[in-house]
Amino acid sequence: MSFSKIGSKSTYHKCIRELNHWKYLIYYPSHNPFKGSKIKMFNFETSSGQALVHSNTKIETSSGQALVSINKHIQTNRNNKNINKLDQPKNEEIVIKFFKKEKWPIIEAQKFFNHYQGIGWKVGGKTKIVNWQATAKNWMIKSEEIKTKENKKAVSQNMDNLKTSKNKNYNEPL
Repeated sequence: MSFSKIGSKSTYHKCIRELNHWKYLIYYPSHNPFKGSKIKMFNFETSSGQALVHSNTKIETSSGQALVSINKHIQTNRNNKNINKLDQPKNEEIVIKFFKKEKWPIIEAQKFFNHYQGIGWKVGGKTKIVNWQATAKNWMIKSEEIKTKENKKAVSQNMDNLKTSKNKNYNEPL
């Protein structure tokens, strides 16, 4: 950690996991605090016998040296989504179409979009949203709960909980 100038353990583990994901090393984490994790590193020596193009993430140069593409970290597998990409709608119209499909008013779709756009598409200000449609459905459920609570409050406020009569004589003592 000191050699790489990383100050916290969480940053160190995040970097190691990313290097493992990008196939720069193989990381075998140990979940036992008394036993260290194992890391297999590849030999990155430069020599005349360096590997040539073997995958779609390398580019062959005229000198025969294999270079890693700049887009290597952005590319995704065909069957797998990029895990760093935040799942959010492209624009407000997509959210409005989703809410219309669920038979909800447009104003609710606009409220949902503006709320999460304002907080960076995170739940609780910390956790990235993985599936915005599921978050929208939770928004709808919560909205229904709020409406039923408001209706119950209105009914209880109209009820006469003190059992008093409407025709009061204020001249009588309590």
